[in-house]
Amino acid sequence: MNVNPDKVCNFDCPYCQVDRTVPPRDKAVDFDIMVAEIDGLLAMAASGAIWQHPKFADTPEQYRRVNDIAFAGDGEPTTYARLGEAIREVKRLREKHGLAEAKIIVLTNALLLNRPEVMEALSELRHGPYEIWAKLDAGTQEYFEFIAGRKLSLQRVVDNIAQAGKQLELTIQSLFPTVDGNDPGEDEYAAYAGRINEITAAGANLRLLQLYTTARRPAQDRIGMIDDARMDEIGAFIASKVDVPVEVYYGRHWDSAD
Repeated sequence: MNVNPDKVCNFDCPYCQVDRTVPPRDKAVDFDIMVAEIDGLLAMAASGAIWQHPKFADTPEQYRRVNDIAFAGDGEPTTYARLGEAIREVKRLREKHGLAEAKIIVLTNALLLNRPEVMEALSELRHGPYEIWAKLDAGTQEYFEFIAGRKLSLQRVVDNIAQAGKQLELTIQSLFPTVDGNDPGEDEYAAYAGRINEITAAGANLRLLQLYTTARRPAQDRIGMIDDARMDEIGAFIASKVDVPVEVYYGRHWDSAD
């Protein structure tokens, strides 16, 4: 669910696929239309009608399910003032259509997790399957400023994740690209692992670290994709230094994905 068609984001990541040089087509979410669209899609999924659509007709039988309903899109979902209300509506529709096992996922860069109104909105996720994917792409302040595209405090993000993780279970999502052909390097990965340990030492409940690399056309040409073997090495290195499960996801070149 794209609750940021206006492309509003408080980060400007060089790997982001959203082209902010192009003005947005829509600048506001029509809440009622959004809810109606989700209602219709879930009805199609529950009845099986969605698998007759040309885009989904070749879906293998084992994948014919609603795995999750995600709040993501062209910006930072926690900047959306009606996020809590939207989550409540999705929970209602999930029950209405008998899809109680479908997770609700919220992706966030964690910058606003220190705001009470944001945590109040996210608390609507309770009492049903959910995941919050909090972004942490760096271990050092210098690299964080580059990868976030802003002069922001990495410690603030780390503290936000630590505090939010005491209230709700979090998944950490981390994207490691190449920059001018080079990946961030072991010093950065070691610092990243140190930040994860800082978060867990504070009492945060971290479900998983998702480590991945570039798979969509990035905003900057100097950004590239780490190969599969190197991603496995990075995953093993970080896993050896933290007490949180680690999963590695491979990239794909965007020219083949477009």
